[in-house]
This record gives sequence, structure tokens and C-alpha cells, in this order.
Amino acid sequence: MDYYTTVSGDTSAAVAASFRLSEAKLNEFSGLQAGSPLAPDTKLRLIPAPGPITGAKGAATVGANGIPTSYIIEPDDTLGGITYRFGLTGEQLAEANKVPYVYEKGNRYFVRTGNHIQLQKNPVDSRSGTGVSVNNSFGQTIFYSTVDGDSFDSLGYKFRSTTAQLLQYNPTLTVDKPIPSGTKVRLIPGELQIDGAQGAFTADANGIPLTYTTAPGDTERQVGFRFGVTDLRSANRPLTTGAGSWYEFTDTESGEFMPGQTISLALNKPINK
Repeated sequence: MDYYTTVSGDTSAAVAASFRLSEAKLNEFSGLQAGSPLAPDTKLRLIPAPGPITGAKGAATVGANGIPTSYIIEPDDTLGGITYRFGLTGEQLAEANKVPYVYEKGNRYFVRTGNHIQLQKNPVDSRSGTGVSVNNSFGQTIFYSTVDGDSFDSLGYKFRSTTAQLLQYNPTLTVDKPIPSGTKVRLIPGELQIDGAQGAFTADANGIPLTYTTAPGDTERQVGFRFGVTDLRSANRPLTTGAGSWYEFTDTESGEFMPGQTISLALNKPINK
């Protein structure tokens, strides 16, 4: 919510608590003096007034209803400044931009100068998102069978996949055509080789990846991304030390694998050594 209209008996402290704000912030956003009474039908701001603030000095696009819809990141902007200015959580910002998360050490992943980000989701059909998912042993959805009402937006918000990624992983889909009901949509690169994950893999009858053979230049992070694996080391536990992983690296700092190793991609079918 961006605004709240008061009713009889409201106080700034009670309103602030209802929306998980401090009373000082509510007073600042709405230009109130501490302790001043609230008359009924007073429109209070629940986010800062429009305009740049420290940590969020870029330009925002505002819709016809006055709600900011997108934003261009400026130098020295921070995730905290952006979420504070627009009254969003990091989770909401990630969902609106169809990404898993919006923060990485050093603010290099999402908070990049010039990056044009979305502050709101587009409307989606109420029927969307009710199809059948096929998950791997880490709980990550590998395939999703669409229903009437599903769209690139609804899939993107639900599974944090951009339209470009969905098109890349599913060459039969076309951005200017609806997605037919019953379409089995791939949500990971899988068969698509990517930088840092060029090796071969095996899968079970449902298409869930089981094992992977590392190739030169492969990295731990990219292999995990290609197959929707959130904890590769847990699927490749050593039997003796009880921690870390047994596989070898060419470069430990970058996470580059020694090529030619067959590793597990399934938490429920680990390869122990």
C-alpha cells in the first residue's frame, strides 16, 4: 500500500504499527508533527514522497493512478534505498523483475547503474499457476504443465524466470503467441549448454537430471544453475570427513571443476566417496 485514509479514532502510532512502520517514518512521509491528532479522512503516505532520496536518486515512471511502475538505477543507489523509497520488500522487487533475488555482495547483480527495473507486476489471469509441476530433489521446479490463463508473465512471476529465459529454454514458444494449455515448459537450461556448464548429463524417466560429467571451464555455480541444483556439495558428500564435497577443482577460488568427473545432481541419489 502507498496510502491510507484515516477513520475516527486513528492515531499516527496505531496506523504506523498496522503497516509495520515507525511512527517517525509515517510522520516524515506525511508531513505530520509528532503527537498531532489525526482527523478522519486524512490521506497518509506509507512510502516516502515522490522524488530522489539518498540511495535511490534515479528517475521513476509513474502510472495513471500515481503508483511508481519502473525505475532507472543511478550510481550510488542501494537496494535499501530503492526498497525504502518505493515501499517494497526485496522479495517483492525480485518477483516483479522475475529474478530469484535482488542482492549480491557488492550490489553487482541487480543494483547496477543504468539497469531499468520493474516496481510492479503486470496483471495476470486468476487461473494461472495451477498446473502440474515436476520438481527435482532440491525442490526446484524443472518442468511445469500450463493451464488456461498461463502467460509469460504468470510463469515468470511464479518461477522467477524472465521471458528471454523461457524462450531460450523452450524454442517452440513464441513471445507474440499465447502459451497453449498443457504445454510442458522447461524452467532450467537443462539440455542447453551454457558458459561454465558445457558437459553431458543423464536424467531419469521424468527428465530430472541425475548425474553430470564435468567439462573444461565448468564451474560449480554454473552447473548448479543449469540443472536447478541449489546445493551441489550435499549431493556429493565424502564418506570420511563429513563436510564439503569430494570432487576436485582446477581453481578453487573461481569454483572451476577439474574436467572428467562424474558428479551427482540429485540430493536423494548422492555420490559418496
